[in-house]
Amino acid sequence: MKQIAFRTPAPLIKTIIFLVWLFLFGLLMQRDFFITTINPEESSAIAQAAREEYQSIYFHNRKIGYVATTFEPRDDGRITLDQKAGMVLNVAGGKHPVNLHLEAVITADSRLQDFVFSFRSPFYRMQADGRSSGNSVSFTLATGSTTIRERIDLPAPPMLSTSRRDYLLQPGITVGEKVRIPWFDPLSLTAKDSVIEYRGRDKVLIHGRVQNLHHFIETVAGARISSWLDDRGDVQKEESPAGFVFLKEPKFKALADSDEIPDLLAAVAARLNGVMPPLDGLEQIRYRLHFPDGGAFDLHSGRQQYADGILTVTRESLPPAPGGASGGTADPADLAASRMVQTGHPKLTELAGRITAGSTSPVEKLRAIAAWVHANLEKRPVLGLPDALTILDSRIGDCNEHAVLFAALARTAGIPCRIASGVMFLNDAFYYHAWNEVGIDGQWISVDTTINQLPADLGHIKFVEGEFGDQMRIGALLGQLSIEPLPPAAAHSPATKAHQSPDQP
Repeated sequence: MKQIAFRTPAPLIKTIIFLVWLFLFGLLMQRDFFITTINPEESSAIAQAAREEYQSIYFHNRKIGYVATTFEPRDDGRITLDQKAGMVLNVAGGKHPVNLHLEAVITADSRLQDFVFSFRSPFYRMQADGRSSGNSVSFTLATGSTTIRERIDLPAPPMLSTSRRDYLLQPGITVGEKVRIPWFDPLSLTAKDSVIEYRGRDKVLIHGRVQNLHHFIETVAGARISSWLDDRGDVQKEESPAGFVFLKEPKFKALADSDEIPDLLAAVAARLNGVMPPLDGLEQIRYRLHFPDGGAFDLHSGRQQYADGILTVTRESLPPAPGGASGGTADPADLAASRMVQTGHPKLTELAGRITAGSTSPVEKLRAIAAWVHANLEKRPVLGLPDALTILDSRIGDCNEHAVLFAALARTAGIPCRIASGVMFLNDAFYYHAWNEVGIDGQWISVDTTINQLPADLGHIKFVEGEFGDQMRIGALLGQLSIEPLPPAAAHSPATKAHQSPDQP
């Protein structure tokens, strides 16, 4: 059963999930919850009347879910916002229902007071509640296995705007005018910046009717999201890369059953131009990459060299064991604990000690930890934000669960470790994926515990390092990335440029 699972794309879903999180769940939240830099005194107060709004969620023209939002005025002049969303995602042929619920209290000028957010999917539950104070938000995240407390500081008091974006339609607004909006997302519990540009009037066909709407383009982490507002500032349509669309619709239509849902993995896989050579035993490969500049990805890292649109990937070699010293050029963060990688927790310390008992070198520890993670996690898609302690309890996960738990155990054992995200070649396609890199003997070595590769093969292309907040940048690649393997005869010596990124020719 497990053997079949990790030979299919199913374990690779986690990186897809944070893309969906950004462009589907995240889009839902950022549409309705902004920390706007627009002066609250200049924006209209929310109408003091209860109001229900409904949106349908579409993916490649198929309905996959709904959003229902209610605004309720309070006696103290503030507003209670209640938002529910339900979706069914098709992941490698299996249907995965997802339910989200947000309750928030906001002031009449849209400032966040407090919130409670819950998320439910197969194999994952979480609830977060928080409160704002000045320019910060303090929250508690509970997953059933652990409780995490944190505070996030923002450049301005956190504000929650609604799908009534009348604040964008300021008098005298001109085509090309932009505004920068830092916002707090209750779903990912992160603060992000977006830039919104006014593109003027646009005639849009919605349900067979042409509407003359205000068109805005929002850029978040290099990804571009289009929204169309009516003259009141209400969002009528919103569209993100890879075919996700929100449409304002009547209640009966929004709550109607979903359609036959297209497979998420296949729909967002990167395009392959040409034919991949066999990867077994291959020591070096070159790719021609076509992708947007806005993500500012640093592809010149570790085993990768990038110059003039050509990426060269060279397979690493492990030092012979016993031998090899951990560390080298590692940053302190590569050994530190974080919200999701709870390095040094007593449970992880005890387990890491058991796994590496008898190991006499970092290489032996690395092999032992990688083998244990691969063997002890059931390969299943899990829709959620993984943390090491929750994963340790559930023993279920796909690529991000493997990468997070491995990072926590490796760091606890004193091995510098990063989480890498990008794409991986599997079954004739490049799927979005996450794996690890470890610091051994002064070099970084790739480790993929999902498919038990140490080092990982040359079908792994890294675009970002870091946890969920960093991984969201991959969203800029959705529907934009194509990869062309170059035959050996066309290869030439790579011109290396330190820290080369696609917007640095």
